Amino acid sequence: MIRALSSCLLLCLACSLPQTARAQGTPAVFRGITVGPIESSEQAGRGYGTVYSEALLDHLALHGTTWISITPFGRIWSLDSTDIYMDFEAPYEANRVSVREMIAQAHERGIRVLVVPHLWVWNESGWRGEIDPGSPAGWRAYQASYRDFLLAWARDAELAGADALSIGVECKSWSGRFGAYWYSLIAEVRAVFSGFLTYSANWDEAEDVIFWDQLDFIGIQAFYPLHWENGASYAQYLEGAGRARDAVRTLSEIIERPVLFVEIGYTTRSDAAVEPWLWPDGMTDVAYDEVEQARAMHALITTFAAEPFFAGFLVWRYYANLDDVSQEAEWGFSPHGKRAEPVLWDAFASEFAADDPTPRWERAAEAEPLMRTAALWADTTVGD
Repeated sequence: MIRALSSCLLLCLACSLPQTARAQGTPAVFRGITVGPIESSEQAGRGYGTVYSEALLDHLALHGTTWISITPFGRIWSLDSTDIYMDFEAPYEANRVSVREMIAQAHERGIRVLVVPHLWVWNESGWRGEIDPGSPAGWRAYQASYRDFLLAWARDAELAGADALSIGVECKSWSGRFGAYWYSLIAEVRAVFSGFLTYSANWDEAEDVIFWDQLDFIGIQAFYPLHWENGASYAQYLEGAGRARDAVRTLSEIIERPVLFVEIGYTTRSDAAVEPWLWPDGMTDVAYDEVEQARAMHALITTFAAEPFFAGFLVWRYYANLDDVSQEAEWGFSPHGKRAEPVLWDAFASEFAADDPTPRWERAAEAEPLMRTAALWADTTVGD
């Protein structure tokens, strides 16, 4: 019974959506890329909606990308601040125009778009998942500001024709409470945005989120640790991915929603899958390792793509200017031009279980093995 339920999640999704979203039908499996903005005034003309992003989208379309996510940022001064500002390195009006043009460029190439409004903690004293205004009055003020921030981008996403929207990113300190606020906010978003809705929960937050039943996808920032010790083998990474899969499958069955990995990614360094959330810019004495990035990505994607509840993923990340990764260290997350890139394109060309809503035991024959590069990683360890 439970297995049959999970097999039909994507097929039945349209039936459970509000009429505005149902008109779009069920979404294709997400074979996706997060496209980072280049909003800095020092690189004018190289961000969303430019000739550079057109070249990027041509490259992504060529390799089977079906979705991109774009990440307009707001900023908050500190973890206990209550005011969210709409500008981040560029004025809000300029950003919204760029987002609209980026969405149009993607649609011209048959690529759907998920808009993911992010928050940047300006003084870099902590992570957005730790935001805490410190008092009931502070929370009310912060939530009022967050409502304005999100609804502004929801309206912009609707006007631009975006296909999906994330209502938040890593709100770990408050996604498990304030139920009345969240339910009201989601209803307001539904009133102005007709696409699919998700939320981008941190990997260790997803089971505590209280409003999944109001959304269309369980969205997860899937930076799961695949092992707890350095020097892990590929087989140990597969075991770690399997542990994550089992937990996510249970959540999907309980909530009766498909699961989308809004972000997956690994840095290009040794032991990247032990603590994959570590931000590359703060690291020193890093051992650059393309094989590690590739085999960690392969282990996670292979494990989840075989599951009917899994609606796909978006890789963190490429940049609007494809060949300029100057915004991150060379051992950063971008797979472009590295050994992980063929793994990604091979995944996009492979069958996902969710591509076929027919339960596996009723299929006439199994498809070819998922991801043809599997044999390349079977016996590899770090540094091989």
